[in-house]
Amino acid sequence: MPQSVPSLPRRVARMLRTSLFAQVACALVLGILVGKLWPDVATDLQPLGDGFTRLIKTIISPLVFCVVVVGIAKAGDLKAFGRIGLKALIWFEVASTLALLIGLLAANIVQPGSGMNVDPATLDTSAVDAKTGGGSLPSTTEFVVNALPTSFIGAFAENSLLQVLILACLVAAALLHLGHTKVPQVLPAIEQAQEIIFAIVGFVMRLAPIAVFGAMAVLIGQYGLGVIETYAKLIILCYAAAALFIALLAVALKVVTGLSLWKFLRYIREEMLLALGTASTESVMPRVMQKLRKAGARDDAVGLVLPTGYSFNLDGASLYLSIGTLFISQAVGVDLSLGQQITVVLVLMLTSKGMAGIPGSAFLALSATASSLGAIPAGAVALLLGVDRIMDSMRVVTNLLGNCVAVFAVSRWEGALDIERAKKVLNGEHTSGQEEDEESLGLGVPDASDASDEAKKAPVRPGAHAAAGTAPTSQGLPDSAVPAQSAAKESAPEAH
Repeated sequence: MPQSVPSLPRRVARMLRTSLFAQVACALVLGILVGKLWPDVATDLQPLGDGFTRLIKTIISPLVFCVVVVGIAKAGDLKAFGRIGLKALIWFEVASTLALLIGLLAANIVQPGSGMNVDPATLDTSAVDAKTGGGSLPSTTEFVVNALPTSFIGAFAENSLLQVLILACLVAAALLHLGHTKVPQVLPAIEQAQEIIFAIVGFVMRLAPIAVFGAMAVLIGQYGLGVIETYAKLIILCYAAAALFIALLAVALKVVTGLSLWKFLRYIREEMLLALGTASTESVMPRVMQKLRKAGARDDAVGLVLPTGYSFNLDGASLYLSIGTLFISQAVGVDLSLGQQITVVLVLMLTSKGMAGIPGSAFLALSATASSLGAIPAGAVALLLGVDRIMDSMRVVTNLLGNCVAVFAVSRWEGALDIERAKKVLNGEHTSGQEEDEESLGLGVPDASDASDEAKKAPVRPGAHAAAGTAPTSQGLPDSAVPAQSAAKESAPEAH
């Protein structure tokens, strides 16, 4: 009998049940509508987005620790890990400097702030102080010192990724030094902890649509859509410059690895939409790490390059800072010379490296840049208060793609990238074990009705029920236990 085609409502319902992308997209639209129609109600939804982000942040540090330790221990080469780190820093510096230069070039050509003729004395700078909490960006020395942990537990409690990375490197080096014979249970335990953390990620990600709904409702409710009209020229310029930079990233990825950035975007579309909705790249770090690993990047490369990029490779922030600096100078009628613009690049190359995790970091960096020039009133950064939140989407997309491209490029540079596997995954071809990985991550929720239909159609093999789910696995066992287990399987008689 010909198989009946499900009706359109049923297909839509099925998509909403099984597709995280569809759920997040619907939540995004609903959040915009609620924020526009009921702004007073929308502002009370802030805990939805904040709660989700807090849950994700609790697992980032242990996840990074586990991935780095397992990656180095399995690679068996601490020197290779050092080479990966050095190559990553070189890539980060080149990419972020290019982003700064593109931003300055775009702002000089378009002149987004010209003709505004703003008097800095009329600006309310108290709002800037409230946004930054009276804080300041660390100096280079402070940044380096703060990256060193003062306690093992404190690094995890403070969610300091650089400190966690250093601890992970030390633990991995100790495991390599002692060998599996002296500490045979440690590495399997860390591997099992990693699997538990990824399972938790799958649970938490089911709340992603609720988080996106709350975050978008709050954004539209607080700022409305009118701010887009006021700062249209600046917003369009920033997004156009980001599009140009992403196009250059696509070319670089194709040249270095032969992979397509657009196919990669399709591969991480759920994570990208979630990052846009919550205005946070941290909310998707665990899933992006897992997807990069499944796409052929080696564990140690993913574990080092991606978390480090969150502190050193803020390409979207670099674009915004360079354009924002020239915007406020043009708005207050200050014409920066070529030498002063070179100073802007040099200052931002330093200040942009210590921005991650600091409240109002963009305003602190802009204030520091204005103070170093001496020509722009520091209070002029208040001009960007109304548009800063609108720029989050541009920064999030550019930062995330910049760091993902860095993982692929550095992995290829170090010979830690399985190109064939990467192409198959990005082309949508399932590789061995990928279905199970996706299910553990919550990437697809099976439709119960479809599963039952398939079960009815599938022929029942004798002994299938007895065999299902009873086969032991060798994951997490010492290497010496695996051959014995395999031998036991071979010696057991087959059930007919």
